[in-house]
Amino acid sequence: MSIRRRVSTATDTSSPSISGAAVPPIVAGPRPELVSELVHPLQLDGGAHVAALAGIVALALLGGILIARNRYADPPSLANEPDSSHEEFVTDQERVCQLLRENGGRMKQSRIVDSVDWSKAKVSRLLADLEDDDQVTKLRLGRENLVCLPGHEPTASKSPEQTNDD
Repeated sequence: MSIRRRVSTATDTSSPSISGAAVPPIVAGPRPELVSELVHPLQLDGGAHVAALAGIVALALLGGILIARNRYADPPSLANEPDSSHEEFVTDQERVCQLLRENGGRMKQSRIVDSVDWSKAKVSRLLADLEDDDQVTKLRLGRENLVCLPGHEPTASKSPEQTNDD
């Protein structure tokens, strides 16, 4: 049977032909022996629900195992970490002074900015406060500032009276 004939017979169901003879009706659906398979395609009664429930139970069980493993696992040892507790309680001014001591008592202000992750403005305000408290000395060198701890200033920056007093 060709496609053309199948289409034409599917549209002319149970209508009398021109010759007057009745044409038997053609079912346009699947074959009757396959109808029972189409009623329950790939499923048994309630089988999908049982599979979904088993999947949910398996996921819940896996989640519980992972939570228990993380809860009862050994906590990471604090002995392996560097001594960060001392750095947590250091003020910003103390950190700058410590940085100066580690670098021989003097540093350029731009190197201080690079050493700490603060803005230039914050470092400038901090150094101004430290200079007001006589904890550091700022010397202008061209377009840069040299920051020194007391007693670590270059000798050329002192007045003649200060060099004689030492």
